[in-house]
Amino acid sequence: MPYTQTMFPNIIGHKSREEAEAGAEYLLISVVESLLGGECNPEIRMLGCSVLAPRCEKEKVLKPCRSTCEAVHKKCSHAFEGIEMAWPYFLDCDRFFVSDEEGCYDPLEGLKADQDLEPFDSMEMLPPEESATSMQFTYHSNAQMISTLKKTEEQCSDIARTYSIGRSMEGRELLVIEFSNNPGQHELLEPEMKYIGNMHGNEVMGRQVLIYLAQYLCSEYLLGNERIQTLINTTRIHILPSMNPDGYEVAVSGIQDNNYGDDEEGHHYDTWNIGRNNAQNIDLNRNFPDLTSIAYNRRKQKGHRTDHIPIPDYYWFGKVAPETYAVMKWIRSIPFVLSANFHGGDLVVSYPYDLSKHPLERNMLSPAPDDQVFKFLARAYANTHETMSNENAQCGPSRAHSQKGIINGAQWSSFAGGMQDFNYLHTNCFEVTVELGCDKFPPEEELSLGWHQNHEALLTFMEAAHLGIKGIVKDKEGNGIKGARISVQRIRHDITTGESGEYWRLLIPGIYIVSASAPGYTRAMKKVYLPPGMHTAGRVDFVLPKAAQEPDMQEEDSTIPSLDSYDRFDPYNQFERYTLMADLSHNREERAEKPWWWSYFVLPGGPAPTWLLKHY
Repeated sequence: MPYTQTMFPNIIGHKSREEAEAGAEYLLISVVESLLGGECNPEIRMLGCSVLAPRCEKEKVLKPCRSTCEAVHKKCSHAFEGIEMAWPYFLDCDRFFVSDEEGCYDPLEGLKADQDLEPFDSMEMLPPEESATSMQFTYHSNAQMISTLKKTEEQCSDIARTYSIGRSMEGRELLVIEFSNNPGQHELLEPEMKYIGNMHGNEVMGRQVLIYLAQYLCSEYLLGNERIQTLINTTRIHILPSMNPDGYEVAVSGIQDNNYGDDEEGHHYDTWNIGRNNAQNIDLNRNFPDLTSIAYNRRKQKGHRTDHIPIPDYYWFGKVAPETYAVMKWIRSIPFVLSANFHGGDLVVSYPYDLSKHPLERNMLSPAPDDQVFKFLARAYANTHETMSNENAQCGPSRAHSQKGIINGAQWSSFAGGMQDFNYLHTNCFEVTVELGCDKFPPEEELSLGWHQNHEALLTFMEAAHLGIKGIVKDKEGNGIKGARISVQRIRHDITTGESGEYWRLLIPGIYIVSASAPGYTRAMKKVYLPPGMHTAGRVDFVLPKAAQEPDMQEEDSTIPSLDSYDRFDPYNQFERYTLMADLSHNREERAEKPWWWSYFVLPGGPAPTWLLKHY
């Protein structure tokens, strides 16, 4: 950094060079390149130097320009967020930097001059828009994943938005990126779908593929790809690449530890389950409320339903992982129509139910009422995946029962508390589980192949959110009726309308009798024909006249818990109590307040640099 001389005290009050070099500020500037994975270097270092070793002219300290600081903050703040570090206090643009009128200087002027001298050929190689959306077929750390999603949001700000649904047990952000022509807004009759990866921390291909999908959607939209533009303009897409970032950290260190051994077979065996669970050692795909057993127990009741089953109160007295809690709140807060979650360890798409309908038969075909729709959705993914439907490519324990790459979950491996059953039985959302390969943590050189095998299937599945019918249920005055039921004859699973009376009902081609009903209104019924090859949902609206409640409705309602009990989410505030109890534990406090880099900055005998902590 060019300066003729410097003087002390510097801008933050260090009285000598020795005092400046002994501080955590100097240490941070020294290691910031490796901390941020090479990002924002040398801008952050030069900005920091302009405060720690300010330029001096005529025995007067010159302050750096606030406009330069603000530009660097805009470009680099997300990199600090990615490693859970606060923006360094000595780079506070208002406190330590001044305006042009006050006679400041630009600490990056030398850097800019160097960039201006770069040969034109090297500039041609990397167009500016490539930085965020060029895919790096290497594993992304949690910080790199967040940084990539934030950069993608920045590059495609008209169609992309990132938001957090909560934090993991160890305080890592559960970051979602959404794509829509109106990000952040639900649009009337526009379906919403989601992808969730890395629920098991050591099953990592899905995590990487979803990061690549976000980059692909952004770059292809900007390049004018009509298919991608249509998809994003007509669908609201939510992508959560990692539901279990804590488990991923453990899995990565487990793989690295095992790489020191030479025994290939031993390596595979040892790492098979390392990092699968969250930081509390909870398997997140067994941690959702078991609503499937409730659905099975209801079967003998007259007029029983398999939809919008409330979460039983006793569930909240068990161990509810923060990741599970965050995803449940998310699922309840957005009217998702379609979903897939990604795993590893097999090559197959499984669909509900996940729990066997026979208590003594562990693995038994247990179809949901929408079995035909689920098979259609599963095939939509498996058939467009490059190898999944090819029986010669099959691997893993599903081989005995899978049919061309799809399988009923309970027939394959029955278990309770799974996420896909919860989606179906608690909300309007239809979810399947995609197993992306038998190697849970494949070598880095296979990431490119994994993306190419899945990318067409990912797009085809998203387009399936437009299957079936959609519409609005209104009263005679034209007001939308919230909570009306959409029933399809011979399918014992209803869909309910949202805030504006809108609904989406996934159905395969065929002829259906569809009815709409709501308490206090007369039921309306329509015959619907869905021809093969439809690419958008058929529009079927209903107008319900006011009426006294029908007697048969009352009888039916006695077996359906009221909407009040459905709305009782965590009625005893158990989760908050449990979290508070965990906070009292010394270990939890250490984890929450002391990120992985903390030990680098705690200097013996010196004050703890708590200004580095984002949540101090």
